[in-house]
Amino acid sequence: MRFAPLLAAAAMVVAAPVVAVAQDITPLVTAEWLKAHAGDENLKIIDIRDEIEGTDLGELPYIANAAVAPYASAGWRVEVEGVPAQIPAPEQIAELIGGLGIDGDDHVVIVPWGTDSSEFGGATRVYWTFKYLGHDAVSILDGGWRQYDALGGERVATPPTPVAAEFPVTLRPELRATTADVEAALTAGVALVDGRPEEQYLGQSKSPVVRIEGTIPGAVNLPHSKLYSGEYASFAQPETVSALTEALGIAADEKNIVFCNTGHWASIAWFALYEVGGNKNTTMYDGSMAEWTADPARPVQ
Repeated sequence: MRFAPLLAAAAMVVAAPVVAVAQDITPLVTAEWLKAHAGDENLKIIDIRDEIEGTDLGELPYIANAAVAPYASAGWRVEVEGVPAQIPAPEQIAELIGGLGIDGDDHVVIVPWGTDSSEFGGATRVYWTFKYLGHDAVSILDGGWRQYDALGGERVATPPTPVAAEFPVTLRPELRATTADVEAALTAGVALVDGRPEEQYLGQSKSPVVRIEGTIPGAVNLPHSKLYSGEYASFAQPETVSALTEALGIAADEKNIVFCNTGHWASIAWFALYEVGGNKNTTMYDGSMAEWTADPARPVQ
C-alpha cells in the first residue's frame, strides 16, 4: 500500500473539525491537536489500521503512544447467531478494550488509515461501539494516519505494550436498532436510511453476505462516499450533512434508523447524522441487510 502526499484543502464539502480540549471532547480532532496532546495523561490512542506490515512505511510504521487493534482482526466485530460482523457480547468487547489499557476515565482517539470513506468506516464503527458501551470520551482523528503523517506525527518501530485496565460498560440501547425496531419503524413510518452505494440500494448488485438484492421498503439512500473525501482526507462538515439529509426529506431532529449490509457503512451515516449533524434521534441497525434478508418473510424492495 502506497500513499500519495495530501493535497492542500480545496473548496468542497469538507472542513477541519473543531479542536477538542479536555473540557470539550469533540467527535473529530485534528492531527495538530493529536500531535500536541499525544503524551497527555488519560489520552489513549487506538491505531485500528489493517495490514500495517504490508506497507512501504519503512522501519517506523507505528504511531507513537498508540495501542494497536486492527479493525478487521482485533475482534471489534464477530458473527452472532449466523449474522456476520456484529458487536461482540458486552463482556467480550470490554475485555478487548481493557486489554488496550483503556479505562473509564480515558479520552480515546481512534486512528484509521484515512484512505477513503469505506476504510474510514472502521473508525466510525469503533466510535459507535464506544458510544453504545456508554463511553462518551471518544474522538476520531479526522483524515486518520494520512493527516497525522503529513504533519510529521511521531512514528516508532514497535507499538507499546498496553497495561491492561478495567473498562466499565453501561449499554445505551437507544443507539442500536434491532430487527424488531426496524419492523416497528416500517409500521410507524420512521425514516430508514440506507448507507450503501446507490447500486446496492437500487438492487443492481449486492454484498455476498446479503441473501437477495434490494433495500428495506421505503428507505432513502445516503451513500457513505458522500460523507468523506478520500482526496483531501476529511469528513463532511455540518452544513453538508444538513444539506444531504434535507434533500432526503429528513428533518434535523427526526427519528431515523441507518443501515447497510453489516453495520459498517451504516456507522458512517450514523456518525454524520448523530454527531456531525447533531440529530440525537438517529440509531443504527448493526444487523442491517445481512440480518434483515436472512428471513424470506421480511419485505425487500
